Amino acid sequence: MRHLYTWLFRLTLPLVLLRLWWRGRAQPSYRRRLRERFGRVPARASRARLVWVHAVSVGETLAAVPLIAKLAARHPDWQWLVTTTTPTGSERVHASLLPVLGGRLLHFYAPYDLPGCLRRFLDALRPQMLVVMETELWPNLLAACRERGIPTLLANARLSEKSARGYQRLHRLTGPMLQDLDRVVAQYPADAQRFVALGLPESRVVTTGNIKFDLHIDLGLESEAQALAHDWSGGKDAPRPVWLAASTHFGEDEQILDAFAGLQAQFPQLLLVLVPRHPERFDQVARLVKQRGFSLQRRSNGGVPSAQVQVLLGDTMGELLRFFGACDVAFVGGSLVPVGGHNMIEPAAWGVPVVCGPHLHNFAAVSEMLRDAGGMAVVEDAQQLLAQLALWLGNEEARRAAGARAREVAAENSGALQKLVREVEALAAEY
Repeated sequence: MRHLYTWLFRLTLPLVLLRLWWRGRAQPSYRRRLRERFGRVPARASRARLVWVHAVSVGETLAAVPLIAKLAARHPDWQWLVTTTTPTGSERVHASLLPVLGGRLLHFYAPYDLPGCLRRFLDALRPQMLVVMETELWPNLLAACRERGIPTLLANARLSEKSARGYQRLHRLTGPMLQDLDRVVAQYPADAQRFVALGLPESRVVTTGNIKFDLHIDLGLESEAQALAHDWSGGKDAPRPVWLAASTHFGEDEQILDAFAGLQAQFPQLLLVLVPRHPERFDQVARLVKQRGFSLQRRSNGGVPSAQVQVLLGDTMGELLRFFGACDVAFVGGSLVPVGGHNMIEPAAWGVPVVCGPHLHNFAAVSEMLRDAGGMAVVEDAQQLLAQLALWLGNEEARRAAGARAREVAAENSGALQKLVREVEALAAEY
């Protein structure tokens, strides 16, 4: 079955390249460094242990940073190879890990899941271990590592019911692929059970919780968020409320602006900080805001938004965490459209109440905990979004109580990162 998959991949490769070219119209970085995607990278001269971490894009990279930082501090002789598939992920690797690792860091785009690409890549770099973040499973990659005796670990693994059904339909490919994994460190028991049901030996899976709960907000970051909150709210005299709509996708921005228009009647000074998920959409969303008749300022232009600015477009990278610390309420995107939701742990850790849409399968367990505790509300559409925000913005006591409950959930579920560190070290010791 894997051979059929390989041939199908080869046949669709022109479409994959065409998609890269198409995305490159808005984000030229997609058209660069194509050689890396075919496994053509410089040979590594060092003989030090090289741990390969595959992190796909921004979310997985941010989750991998504290794991790598802890392991790097404990094992100063290890080198690190971090791969992503998107330019935004690549930018996060350099911004977050280069200050930590310096010359111990190698970064490339991940090679396509084709035997020739993987062979060139592995021959050149010779990693001694592969850590894959969350659920980025590729049959040829895992098979190539198995053939070379490279241990593989799936970290912070999650598997929704929807994804499990998709893998089950391809059970002749999925079963052997999971057999090639040496260890799966799953977030929750339900995730672990789904992996086992698909063919992973039960002895190879452990459950640790979600490492994204191990979010460290230091004094420097807290100070930056407070300064930002002061700028956005206009100071202590009649401060304006701030609503952050984070990681939005196509089809959500319109609903957010609909809700914002409705809120204007009750909260005419409300500032909406709108942060699209993908940089290539920044200009498109800016045009949409202006078409709706709202006054706009772009974060990239600098300066403090005046009282006349209604929407601040978050068109910079690497600032979202401090944005969460500077707002009164937060909407987390990818949830009003069927994407599966994004990380609502970050606003919860700040004690900010969270609103999401109904599509939350990427964070099913986390969203259930936050919702049960009263720290998060789930809405179906723009009208319900408006109603929930009006409730919290109009009642400071209720808003602060919901935020406190969200923070409690975040604090109570920390500790998974240290368990994952031990699992990585244990597997490394076996080889």
